[in-house]
Amino acid sequence: MSRRHSAEKREVLPDPKFGDTIVSKFMNCLMYDGKKSVAEGIVYGAFDRISERGSADPVRVFHEALGNVRPHLEVRSRRVGGATYQVPVEVRHDRAQALAIRWLINASRARSEFTMTDRLANELMDASNNRGSAVKKREDTHRMAEANKAFSHYRW
Repeated sequence: MSRRHSAEKREVLPDPKFGDTIVSKFMNCLMYDGKKSVAEGIVYGAFDRISERGSADPVRVFHEALGNVRPHLEVRSRRVGGATYQVPVEVRHDRAQALAIRWLINASRARSEFTMTDRLANELMDASNNRGSAVKKREDTHRMAEANKAFSHYRW
């Protein structure tokens, strides 16, 4: 990590269909080996499945799911006098969004449906209804921070 200046944030272009930069970030995180067209097909296919199931706007369902998975607290390791403490800290907005995207993608990949489009659509629907393993991951993170609240005075 450079000591002189921090890395500058790249500007992410909005996705072509909905004009949403967060959907574009989600596609970029889903992508393997630079195959953006495959990632676009998966995301847009999942959005089509969501709209077929009766939900009016798939982008709204996506943002609800992301909001439900986004963590507010997390624990970070802090070494004090030879002991390592798990100190609860508040999560910055950009990190919370990155964690939510990562958890949604990992939870989708771990599901047992046949295609990734089905897995992603079902995980997004579950997360927008406060169910699913991505929401469970957020609850576990919050529970861990709550359990270690006694060490919050070590916050730096």
